[in-house]
Amino acid sequence: MRSILDAGEDARLSGRKCRLLLHACCGPCCAGALPQLADAFEVTLFFHNPNILPKEEFIKRLDALKLLLTHFEGVGLIVPEQSEDEFLSAVRGMEDLPEGGDRCTVCFALRLSATAAYAAAHRDEFDAFATTLTVGPRKNAALINAVGEAAGRKYSVPYLASDFKKRDGYLTSVRLSKEYGIYRQHYCGCGLPGTR
Repeated sequence: MRSILDAGEDARLSGRKCRLLLHACCGPCCAGALPQLADAFEVTLFFHNPNILPKEEFIKRLDALKLLLTHFEGVGLIVPEQSEDEFLSAVRGMEDLPEGGDRCTVCFALRLSATAAYAAAHRDEFDAFATTLTVGPRKNAALINAVGEAAGRKYSVPYLASDFKKRDGYLTSVRLSKEYGIYRQHYCGCGLPGTR
């Protein structure tokens, strides 16, 4: 599995930035990831999160992400059509499971598969894809990377593994969110019984 650090070093040595489609789960996680990527990557965020419930919460998180991007020049944003029904259908029967269990794996796969599919459909625009999900201190980076790698194989698009919580990514997320007045949510996203 190729890491985002390896790809960044290759880009630095070649003098050409890697064009990265970065799945964005929220503004705070992007605040922890973007400073680590700025030098080696041309980043476009992909805000595909049908798991964020209710709709008002989805809008708050999207607005927070847009506010964050006013502090990062040259980062693109794609917000594809999505519906909470897509998520609810995928996790039917798992609604009462606690955060960190099988429902989360299905949720990661749903979002990263959509990101990989978009990157595959726009191969002339992106060299690889990754996710900001690994910034979260309670997120299993190894699991997320395995899910991302599987999505990359399915769509024949390179996935770049990361653990953005390392190298002070989570602390940077907290600091920049406070400094920029970025909304920090109190639950992962789905708002189902096991998550709050």
